[in-house]
Amino acid sequence: MEREKFGSRLGFILISAGCAIGIGNVWRFPYVAGNNGGGIFVLLYMLFLLLFGIPILAMELSVGRASKCSIIRAYNKLEKPGSKWHIHGYFGMLGNYMLMFFYTTVSGWMLGYFIKYVTGSINETTDSKQLFADVTASPITMFIWMAVIVIIAIVVCSMGLQNGVEKVTKYMMLALLALIVILAVHSLTLSGASRGMKYFLVPDMDRIRETGFANIVIEAMRQAFFTLSIGMGSMMIFGSYIGKERALTGESIQITILDTFVAIMSGVIIFPACMSYNIPTDSGPSLIFVTLPKVFEHMPGGRFWGAMFFLFMTFSALSTVIAVLENILACNMEAFSWSRKKACLINLFVIIVMSIPCILGFNVLSGFTPFGAGSNVLDLEDFIVSSIILPVGSLIILLFCTSKWGWGFDNFMEEVNTGKGIRMPKALKIYLKYLLPVVIIFLIVDGLI
Repeated sequence: MEREKFGSRLGFILISAGCAIGIGNVWRFPYVAGNNGGGIFVLLYMLFLLLFGIPILAMELSVGRASKCSIIRAYNKLEKPGSKWHIHGYFGMLGNYMLMFFYTTVSGWMLGYFIKYVTGSINETTDSKQLFADVTASPITMFIWMAVIVIIAIVVCSMGLQNGVEKVTKYMMLALLALIVILAVHSLTLSGASRGMKYFLVPDMDRIRETGFANIVIEAMRQAFFTLSIGMGSMMIFGSYIGKERALTGESIQITILDTFVAIMSGVIIFPACMSYNIPTDSGPSLIFVTLPKVFEHMPGGRFWGAMFFLFMTFSALSTVIAVLENILACNMEAFSWSRKKACLINLFVIIVMSIPCILGFNVLSGFTPFGAGSNVLDLEDFIVSSIILPVGSLIILLFCTSKWGWGFDNFMEEVNTGKGIRMPKALKIYLKYLLPVVIIFLIVDGLI
């Protein structure tokens, strides 16, 4: 059977960026930047994206394009006879499933809040903290929202790569980018805009001294490393759907620019709004589901702006869910010779059932606290993906592309530089082979500690 391909370069860029752009861009990046020296963190983050993120993203895309396979079969195609690199393919597939098991729940929250704003269930009299507590206390409510997200993603992917995934994600991503610009412009018109932007983007020497410059550097490394969703084949599959017309370093830069744009614009939305109404910023789910609804309560036209924000968040989350699901389906089709329809039907039930523990972790299984008081099943699943599967997977892909025991540096360079556009300099060989692996190992150990 002939391999499916993207219909356009724009589709490839937007879908790949959609996979990278996730809820972490909105509820983690602004908070971490604001609390780690503001502008200095943002500058370091961009530097590390250039040094770490783009090269490894280019490697993952290169392995995908050269093999024309998902992670489950890509290593088999490119590795030397007798090698065992392909074992990582199974861990990569596990990582994609694990991500879906908690990401669908959080995506369901986004959709549920959007519906509540549209219907007027959330208004100026709503206690946002109590509302979130009520939502997470109800496994039935969360199950319904999660199941709707999974069904939407399954329906889109069942329509095929071009007619489903590419067409729907392309329009959804363009809508997302339009929404984020509208929301950011609105935030900049608020009374606290200048204070918010100063907190977010101007280097704060007091905070730098308090936090410690070394800690800020490590945090910026970690954010740059994890933001692109590299290491478990999520990007590899999209590389397998494209032709040889464009060099992959330039494509990686385009994807990274879009991802960074959304992260920074999220801070432009959040901090001016919070400063305007003297509402303290917070991290994690509470920023999105408790803090920002308080902002919308005080804001003229708050119901409209709340609906727009959660529509943006729903698109952001759903773009990732669809992209990761496409990777899962491709792995299934290659590993078991299933048709796309069969893979969709089976995964509809697998993902819904396996997402239930995350839901129950907020209520029935709330006594399960793997990392101490306040932690739950979602935290455990997130830790496995973010601190183990993604960084270890990135290290394996890096070594595979640069080691003589893997695919090899020369083969990687030939593939990554095929086509028009920005090329990967061969002068980076020593950096990519010897220095970058050390950095990734350091981040893995630091994350585990």
